[in-house]
Amino acid sequence: MFVDSHCHLGFPELRSRIDAVLADMAAAKVDRALCICTTLEEFETVHTLALEHPNLWASVGVHPDEEGATEPTLEALVERSRAGRVVAIGETGLDYYRLEGRSLAQMEWQRERFRVHIRAARRTGLPLVIHTRSGSADTLGILREEGDASVAGVFHCFTETMAVARAALDLGCFISFSGIITFRNAGELREVARYVPIDRCLIETDSPYLAPVPHRGKTNSPAYVPFVAQQLAELKGETLEAIAHATSRNFERLFPVVPDEARPA
Repeated sequence: MFVDSHCHLGFPELRSRIDAVLADMAAAKVDRALCICTTLEEFETVHTLALEHPNLWASVGVHPDEEGATEPTLEALVERSRAGRVVAIGETGLDYYRLEGRSLAQMEWQRERFRVHIRAARRTGLPLVIHTRSGSADTLGILREEGDASVAGVFHCFTETMAVARAALDLGCFISFSGIITFRNAGELREVARYVPIDRCLIETDSPYLAPVPHRGKTNSPAYVPFVAQQLAELKGETLEAIAHATSRNFERLFPVVPDEARPA
């Protein structure tokens, strides 16, 4: 019924109890999830999860905030993207939130890393999973410079303005909402979620972070993505079932996964 389009099941707090996480997902009717890679060092763990569980898929990429990680080359990303059940490039993008005294000019390494991921997406035909924090102008600018009609993507865990949402939609991107839309102080973001067309929405947990209300402050899990769906349903005046169906079909449109109804029971 539900799909978590972005979670970090390779992180120790979830990987160490993966059987319980999967059981909780099943109980919550969360049928599928995309396990996101944040470093090349982590890729084997994330990929193994996808190989071992038929309702999980993997991405390959290096998060913009991972300064100490192995720097990805185009060849490294393309090679790993050819492994079974890898359906996305990322997460990638820009994060200027923690400049720690540096200027934006000194963040060119992040911008170049982002460009490498976009080129990998263009080479492979896989969609981008895009992270942007305090850097939306450069994120959009680089996408326009490097991308073309063949590069699809999703702005994950969206927290930006209405203007950024419109620009992302104009680029053909999907927008994914997390548990943040359930937070009391997220009124402006809820207006963005109300605005984004239902056929361009995804839902996610970004677990183990950002657990939605009523679980805020706890370790997040894909089993909590229905709370995100419920908030989106209320904003759009839709039933929970309609949101589950729409976001699941959008997931299938963006990522090269097997449709739920086509998978063996």
